[in-house]
Amino acid sequence: MRERFKVRGDQAPLNNLPVHALVNIVRIPSQAPLSPWWLIVRRFFYALVLLLVASVICWLDKDGYSEHLTFIDALYYSTVSLTTTGYGDITPVTENARIVNILVITPMRIVFLVLLVGTTLSVLTEASRRALQIQRWRRHLRNHTVVVGYGTKGRSAVSALVEDGLPPSQIVVVDTDKDSLAAAENRGLVTVNGSATKADVLRLAGVSRARSVVVAPNMDDTAVLVTLSVREIAPSATIVASVRESENVHLVRQSGADSVVISSETAGRMLGLATMTPSVVEMMEDLLSPDEGFSIAERVVRDDEVGGHPRNLSDIVLGVVRSGELYRIDSPEANVVEQGDRLLYVRRVYPAEVSDGQANTPRNPSAKNVKPRKSGAEKK
Repeated sequence: MRERFKVRGDQAPLNNLPVHALVNIVRIPSQAPLSPWWLIVRRFFYALVLLLVASVICWLDKDGYSEHLTFIDALYYSTVSLTTTGYGDITPVTENARIVNILVITPMRIVFLVLLVGTTLSVLTEASRRALQIQRWRRHLRNHTVVVGYGTKGRSAVSALVEDGLPPSQIVVVDTDKDSLAAAENRGLVTVNGSATKADVLRLAGVSRARSVVVAPNMDDTAVLVTLSVREIAPSATIVASVRESENVHLVRQSGADSVVISSETAGRMLGLATMTPSVVEMMEDLLSPDEGFSIAERVVRDDEVGGHPRNLSDIVLGVVRSGELYRIDSPEANVVEQGDRLLYVRRVYPAEVSDGQANTPRNPSAKNVKPRKSGAEKK
């Protein structure tokens, strides 16, 4: 089955296409477009500058023409020459004047025509600019995050990443829905139009050089196939996948996911808690949203905290991350804080911190293996 999926995914090798062919597939957000009126004024200004420069050149070499030129004559000659009208009443007669006309006036005539045909050339230059932008983006893309699927789960994941301090330019969204891709692009995210079940689409999104990959499609079978393809392309990337049903968790984990979130059961638990203890749900939502209130964050252990117990620290510590493993506060491994540990703690976030870009320290994606809390029966 794996080979069958692999063959189907390689039918259209997008990653091998020339850069100009990727313009309609990869979209990199740019600055807000300029007003059409401002573009017209700017092009008119450039044309006027060319006209004045050509007039000055002709006037400085006025002795090389068929009659002695005044500046008005030079301006008139430059105008009819750059617009290719060429009445012939003023012509260069000396060799120096003709050489200047060949090397200076003729190139300026071409540029002047380019400015006049601005509407057609703007489309061509825009495509070329985007092609160069894509080429530069692919060359410098490193340690980014790829989000597969920009539905409800994908949008929420992107919001959490951005609020945790990840720049939107470091997030690449892969989807096939044009409306979703447009929404992601308006948010400042790089988008790739294609199915993530195809290996070449994943390579085009730079999965092989990505730090982490969020797999959030609408179907669980798609999540399994995408996770399998991502793990094959990027063995060292952190893969976080979402499934709707708990019975598919082991399939996604066997495919290579480091962490799996069950969307339906998580939402069901929240609904159940909300009916009995709504304040608990409110506090959990507060902890999960890093914009204001309380938030779960992660930081490096300070030197004066080494050797102490996490419960005795000034922060409310929930766990200790050591060598990529997360130990809860009640586990024996978390009794003493060691050098190089990272603390998972509850911090108070103020709105001013979020506006200054200091909301939370980005979470450590390498914390994969969580030691489960032992129940009272297990301890006995």
